[in-house]
Amino acid sequence: MSRIGFIGTGHIATPIARFLAAKGHQISVTERNSQVSAQLKAEIGATVAAPQSVVDACDMVFLCLRPHMATEILTPLTFRTDQQIISVMAAISANELATLCAPASDFVQTIPLGFLQSGGCPLAAFGNDRLLAGLFEPENPVIKVADEAALNAHFAICAMVPGFLDLMTTGANWLAEETGDVHGAEFFTTQLFSGFLTAMEKGKAGQLAEERDALATDGTLSLQMTEALRLGKAHEALLGALTAIGKRLET
Repeated sequence: MSRIGFIGTGHIATPIARFLAAKGHQISVTERNSQVSAQLKAEIGATVAAPQSVVDACDMVFLCLRPHMATEILTPLTFRTDQQIISVMAAISANELATLCAPASDFVQTIPLGFLQSGGCPLAAFGNDRLLAGLFEPENPVIKVADEAALNAHFAICAMVPGFLDLMTTGANWLAEETGDVHGAEFFTTQLFSGFLTAMEKGKAGQLAEERDALATDGTLSLQMTEALRLGKAHEALLGALTAIGKRLET
């Protein structure tokens, strides 16, 4: 088992640390978020230490910082040539990582979401994808991408998740107003989407459109909904947001 450290302890780092601890790895975390780090110490026996101490103690280091804080926090740290670095920071390029973490040179960049702890979270990987596979598969599939541009495009797609959750919240709230059952409305809405997506065949290209067309046939409520969203320019708004996020990640 490996000694794995986390620089930055928050919403993304926490489920990763729990997942890896369950695999038997030794976990060290920084104390920047004292409440979360104390919780991980109590739950999984994580060591809580200063950033340099975490780096010194670990074979692998996860960088889980907000991008605008990365240079300030990482520049004073001293890494080793034998360390493996996993970055989950959007908009921090491979070249920037190489500079900030020198002389370490074994990197992989990826995009986890919190449900990774339960499995089923696809991990786009630029760099040493075999490192990620060794840590997270078979529970979470690793998808190798060709370059940073492709990784950034996957980051943009991940940003769709809270947007879609926002739409689902609107729908669940509407249902709650119609029925007077707040808990039942949210349960029904989440289970509807969860169950439908779970039943879909994994990795089959074109299946999303096929399933849409199978539901949205002439005269159906489903067709009324898809047409209303198109007339409301929901697709244009989505594509515009994805393009804007992609450009933001290029800078």
